[in-house]
Amino acid sequence: MPTTATAKRHPHDDAPDTAEAFRRLAALPPGEERDELRDRIVEAWLPMADRLAGRFRSRGESLDDLRQVAALGLVKAVDRYDPALGNAFESYAVPTVTGEIKRHFRDHMWTVHVPRRVQELRNRVRRASQDLAATTSGRPPTVTEIAEHSALSEDDVRTGQQALDSFSALSLDAQLPGSDDGFSLADALGAPDPALDTVVDREAVKERLAALPERERAILYMRFFGDMTQSSIAEELGISQMHVSRLISRSCGRVREQVMGDAEA
Repeated sequence: MPTTATAKRHPHDDAPDTAEAFRRLAALPPGEERDELRDRIVEAWLPMADRLAGRFRSRGESLDDLRQVAALGLVKAVDRYDPALGNAFESYAVPTVTGEIKRHFRDHMWTVHVPRRVQELRNRVRRASQDLAATTSGRPPTVTEIAEHSALSEDDVRTGQQALDSFSALSLDAQLPGSDDGFSLADALGAPDPALDTVVDREAVKERLAALPERERAILYMRFFGDMTQSSIAEELGISQMHVSRLISRSCGRVREQVMGDAEA
């Protein structure tokens, strides 16, 4: 079986002539002979898989790991390739191996979940920025320039630019860009607003307060919303301060019991 490059012209030097081997493989039943032939075909095409893996070097993953991923994609391509369709194996294997490598980056390298469409926008924006870098006189290309070069809308370019910073996560202790006073990401995070508890409490008692007798509602309003003392309320209503105190305690106790009963129900 020929597994090395022959005089026949191929798209790449690392594309062996394995057409006959694939035809034999398709005709063989499962067994040791078929497994050995399959392994020889995979081994013959490994240089191509290594070449494809090399395209993705310097992207945060070791070349050895990328070669292993590419080899896995090559095995899948060999197992799924059907020579009866008439297409050259290389035309089927290249997108299969490349897709396996890209899937590896998408599933294992991104520490922030980014939709696939946004990842593709990121790649197009990155490539366009690199292409334009040599023509923009030392300044970064503008959004408009990138959009024209990559045939994207300006909104898509901005989305891709934002995704450029999403490949890896920053520590909450990392200093914010442009900050000279040590202001970190953690300092920019929000916190629970205590006033929200007040809103919840007010909504919980609103209906029960509305059901109180008018005088008791007036006393509670003057005490807790008008910030009046019990003595001032007593003088305003012409009753004793002690009576005001008893009314406040009775009203608050009644509302509290009713609200707690509503919560339990």
